[in-house]
Amino acid sequence: METLDPPDWDSFARIAHDAVDRAIARTAALPGRPVWRPIPQAVRDGLRQPLPVDPTPLDRVVEDAWGGVLDYPMGNTHPRFWMWYMGASSLTGALADFLAAVDGSNLGGGNHAAAECEGQVIDWLRQIAGFPEGASGTLTSGGSVANLIGLTVARNRMARVDLREEGLAALPRPLRVYASDQVHGCHQKAVELLGMGNRALRRIPTGPDCRMDMAALTRAIDEDRAGGWQPTCVIATAGTVNTGAIDPLPAIADLCRDRGLWFHVDGCIGALTRLSPRHAPLLDGMDRADSLALDPHKSLHVPFEAGCILVRDAQAHLDSFALHSPYLDPALRGIAAAEWLLDWGIQTTRGFRALKVWMMLREHGTARFGRIIGRNIDQARRMAAGIDAHPRLVRLSPVTLDIVCFRYDPGGLDAAALTALNAEIMMRLQETGIAAFSDTTVHGQHGLRAAICNHRTTDEDIDTALAAVVRTGDDLALAATHAGPA
Repeated sequence: METLDPPDWDSFARIAHDAVDRAIARTAALPGRPVWRPIPQAVRDGLRQPLPVDPTPLDRVVEDAWGGVLDYPMGNTHPRFWMWYMGASSLTGALADFLAAVDGSNLGGGNHAAAECEGQVIDWLRQIAGFPEGASGTLTSGGSVANLIGLTVARNRMARVDLREEGLAALPRPLRVYASDQVHGCHQKAVELLGMGNRALRRIPTGPDCRMDMAALTRAIDEDRAGGWQPTCVIATAGTVNTGAIDPLPAIADLCRDRGLWFHVDGCIGALTRLSPRHAPLLDGMDRADSLALDPHKSLHVPFEAGCILVRDAQAHLDSFALHSPYLDPALRGIAAAEWLLDWGIQTTRGFRALKVWMMLREHGTARFGRIIGRNIDQARRMAAGIDAHPRLVRLSPVTLDIVCFRYDPGGLDAAALTALNAEIMMRLQETGIAAFSDTTVHGQHGLRAAICNHRTTDEDIDTALAAVVRTGDDLALAATHAGPA
């Protein structure tokens, strides 16, 4: 009888142990490797093969995976990868993913230990966030789905009609959601998916500090209420993706309470900063949210995917998603004698994401994570100080968390030339494997962005990368001077 189990268990064990040894050795050597390498055309071509019909020996498949896939990673595990805010992964998390896959449990629900583990992880995250006992939550693929679930609960709870049964056509007035002009793009997708349309998301201007303008928010709510809209929810950002700014959470919480609006916090970047005692006060007011999205695969550095949504009103959460089909009837005994976790979100099939969060928190403890988060914030301030001290570097925004926006500016260049110069600096640092910055625009000014969410980053990495920016910028500016006008 054919199965998918190894025909030779000893041979499989040897291949698997070798793969683990190589993975550990490669991770240990990360600081000496390039951050990123371009994929050779031969490797790209090798990944475009006909559909395999016949089997290939596992040792060859693994070897091809190393040479054709794993040798050319994105680079986010490297200590000088600060391109996007995504975490640097971890070997313990990878081990947990392997163990979870071997366990094979479906976390749609059921009476088994993996489901209990998820409940424990959600309760730990609830405590970190400062939410009360009885608040609900569910693990998700990441912040986009976590925010979508939170906004779904907000929409359904605030609509005052049964949207699950009647749909948006039953609304007496269209709903309006508010967020700053720095809000993550996933929120536009969310309001579109929720049938409200992009017009329902009103962007509130921010000041020079990139935080939501409270006076503008208050005016917008009053204007919309007078103009036939139903103000529904304010999305406050605890760590904007662009600059790491934190909206005025206590003031927004007060306004939502006074005006009867749902208070949702997108904390996917900054919420876990509560683990750093020195910086936790930056998140004051977050614990008053009606719903909160956060991402363990960022500051807890578990491998992708692991997001979470917490909801203060568990019944409102359940009312938005619970659906009992005859093939999923609960039982008094046996495997189905437990709640269905699918009733808290949109997935019926759900992977065992909780184990890697559980193992990481157990191994390291929250105090260590807090120290690492605090160190990353200190490193961002170190980078900002280096920028402020250099005559050809200009910082573009305040540094609140661990994101720094700046640009190289030799003087005498117009906006288009400055943009092209900084984009070329960014590309050259990536292509040489020195460091990975992204680029962005802050209040109309283009520049480079470092998102230092990385447990492997050292102070020396900060200094090395900043020196490389200046050196590359100087070389490019000198070459342009010698080239003269076109």
